[in-house]
Amino acid sequence: MIQSLNHSMAQSSNHPIEGDSCAAQSFRHPAEWEPHEATWIGWPANRADWPGKFAPIPWVYGEIVRKLSPGEIVRILVNSARHEVAARRILKRVGVDPARVEFFRFPTNRGWTRDSGPIFVKRSRPGPEVAIVRFRFNGWARYPDWQRDDAVPERVAEAFRLRLFPAKVAGRSFVLEGGSVDANGQGTLLTTEECLLDQTAQARNPGLTRPEIECALREYLGVRKVLWLGRGIAGDDTHGHIDDVCRFVGPRTVVLCQEDNPADPNYGPLEENRERLQSMRLTDSSKIDVIPLPMPEPLFLDGQRLPASYANFYIANAAVLVPTFNDPNDRVALGTLGELFRDRPVVGIHAVDLGWGLGTLHCLTREQPAV
Repeated sequence: MIQSLNHSMAQSSNHPIEGDSCAAQSFRHPAEWEPHEATWIGWPANRADWPGKFAPIPWVYGEIVRKLSPGEIVRILVNSARHEVAARRILKRVGVDPARVEFFRFPTNRGWTRDSGPIFVKRSRPGPEVAIVRFRFNGWARYPDWQRDDAVPERVAEAFRLRLFPAKVAGRSFVLEGGSVDANGQGTLLTTEECLLDQTAQARNPGLTRPEIECALREYLGVRKVLWLGRGIAGDDTHGHIDDVCRFVGPRTVVLCQEDNPADPNYGPLEENRERLQSMRLTDSSKIDVIPLPMPEPLFLDGQRLPASYANFYIANAAVLVPTFNDPNDRVALGTLGELFRDRPVVGIHAVDLGWGLGTLHCLTREQPAV
């Protein structure tokens, strides 16, 4: 049974949040490098996400699971028994220990679990606990088929008997994708204006103001400070997700993508983001240490630019998985991140085929923090 906290509060003009506040109960969004109980992924099924290039995708997923499973359980969403059999066959062939994998027959529309899967929060006091914030998912305010994906967080909460906090602002459910935010676990969160504040192209929460959105992030993710960058990268159909641009790699340190070619469309937006970060401060008023992360050469398929970015890495218990693109900067990116993560190996995963789906490693993974 889902233990749902849904006791309504009277709405007021200066406090648009409804329902129980995660922050008031000491829940917070942990940093990705904190210990995981598991990683969730959705086994690929939607061929339309990789038109004409679907065949290699399950094998890439198999390699990802092979690198994740030594350090944590991998929980895999599948659409059916047949889908599960196909996944197990590939995992067996690539050498994954079946005891390190758990399957859940929760049908999905797509495999981008970062955005549609459960967003977990945790607390240490008064008693250790992990819960799920019930943000809504609407296909990035772009695609019509999202209803199965939107149901996954509730199904996970029910399966693990986790508390579920429904996120509501100004009388309606709040839409948020996991790839649109990144947190340092100590009260600071990164996001972009292009994604969360857009009111025209892909409006997730039309009509909500910046203060209302910041209030929701504070109350439901337990953060105290929201840092707003400007735009995301070219080719990103999410309209500005932060996980292709800038990521926390420590409580006071971020990596920020840097484009060296002034003629590239990414050059201006990334330079503006760098200038913004230089003047920003963390919750204790300290400056942020900004480490440049290179961009690969532009990647195209059938004339469409893909959102290729080394910032779409995933920090797991036993490794940091980094997308690579058969590019000279692969080595630079792996070396940069290797210097920043000394406590676990940094591993490259070939992601050119994945990128045709308009996302790579971080987009398809979701960490479940350890209690």
